[in-house]
Amino acid sequence: MRTRPESPEPQGDPRWVAMLYRTATNSWRAAAESPHRSPVLYALGEMTQTMRARGEEVTVALWGPKDGAWQLFDTSLKQAASPQPQPRPTSPDADSPGEPTVLAERMTARRHQVLMAGLSKAGFYDLTPEDDSTVQALVERLDEPAVRRVAHWLAAAGTR
Repeated sequence: MRTRPESPEPQGDPRWVAMLYRTATNSWRAAAESPHRSPVLYALGEMTQTMRARGEEVTVALWGPKDGAWQLFDTSLKQAASPQPQPRPTSPDADSPGEPTVLAERMTARRHQVLMAGLSKAGFYDLTPEDDSTVQALVERLDEPAVRRVAHWLAAAGTR
């Protein structure tokens, strides 16, 4: 079992900093920084989703100010999850009844993307396979306006 390498404390005055560990170079680097937490969390979510979609292993650390000093915040439950790509039908009978159409697949993927963006804005980045299946269940049962409303609630919760 591999252990997570320890993130070094960022240099300079305390602010919000997302540190990213690169396995290929065996080093940490600042991936996003701001005096405000929200933009760093948003960038962290976007970067980790992209890296996971590429099949890369993601290790992050979130540093921020607390009482005028650096504080390492727990990110073990807040690293991005990438939606698992769904296999597309390859048979020529793909448009037969009971098979999803290209438009239906696209709308399902869009609802999934909207919910994942809402979760990212709320600060949830490392979803377990159980969490991802729950998101998928919501995507399959809710229509577009309902998904957007849930994503809006999540985004609003992330700004508090």
